[in-house]
Amino acid sequence: MNYSFILKKAWEGYDNSKTIRDIEDISAMVSTNSVFKITFEDDDIVIAKLSHFGKYEYFKEDHRIIHSLCNNLLYPFENVLSKSLLKNNRVYIYRHRQGKVDAWVVFYNPTRIAERMPRRLDETHIRKLGQQIGKFHKACSRARNVLPKSIKTLRTDIYALQQELEKKDNQIGTAMQIDFLKYHCDLFLKNRSKYNVSAFEIMPVFIDWNIGNFSVTKDLDLFSRWDYDWFRMSYRVLDFYFLSRVVSDRGDRTVFSYYINTLMEDRFIIFLEEYHKVNPLTANEIRFMKEAYRFFILNYVIKDGKRFFKEQYAEKLQAEAFDIYLPSVDRDFDAEKIIDALKLENKPVLF
Repeated sequence: MNYSFILKKAWEGYDNSKTIRDIEDISAMVSTNSVFKITFEDDDIVIAKLSHFGKYEYFKEDHRIIHSLCNNLLYPFENVLSKSLLKNNRVYIYRHRQGKVDAWVVFYNPTRIAERMPRRLDETHIRKLGQQIGKFHKACSRARNVLPKSIKTLRTDIYALQQELEKKDNQIGTAMQIDFLKYHCDLFLKNRSKYNVSAFEIMPVFIDWNIGNFSVTKDLDLFSRWDYDWFRMSYRVLDFYFLSRVVSDRGDRTVFSYYINTLMEDRFIIFLEEYHKVNPLTANEIRFMKEAYRFFILNYVIKDGKRFFKEQYAEKLQAEAFDIYLPSVDRDFDAEKIIDALKLENKPVLF
């Protein structure tokens, strides 16, 4: 794909009065999405995201919701998210279709970055992060009723995977692996009802809370958040797995895997204790954490992995999904340990 050509065409459609001087690839090189720093002849700068993963309709929907969220978050989070560039009062998205290429570009104002949290957090960092995420989730929740509607749900994604598994020519795995995935899809849908998720609030969630995706002030207040690859309207519980990785004893690593055990660390329970003080959780939300993890593996690693991750990451993560991640869901997660630690009212699960 000729990225420079596509980006120049995208900018011409936005404002052909400004000439691009330089295009710098600043991508993390983990996913197939690409991020570029564009510098113009007059030294102005914008950030461009180019994607050909998923569906154009979802890309457009997500960025219009994110932009609306940007404008509706109140103090102290009113400047946390990057604002997309508008044209005719709507988020400008360029779609490039040529031959087999179907790619989409959105432009952002550059994100201001303050302090980065250390690769391995101490208890002070963990407690402060728990409080800040609790407050940020509250702010996102308050804005939910004024945001554009989303057509994407956990069920629609799992249904899409189930349909893929029924195809005779699918490349997902062996017959035994296909049956294994069907079992986990069925179990997810069953437990989704079991834990009464219809009572959960639907709000904006970003899911991928890697240590490199946000910055904080010197007082450890959330300052900015970028990288919206997995943004969706869903349950706040979907954010917790990646946050457990941020606060884990292992800390941030260059070589990564998606083990479930970070959800059971005492350090993550400390995070949840602080979160719970400012934004109370329910016992069923804690129980649903393992289903949120199961969904993450089924949807983002198995269903979309080969399209989203670079090839070397996709192969590694999908192999581990069959051998390690999915077998660990019902074996290694103990919701009752967290429920007891948070002193939650332990009402019976609704069937």
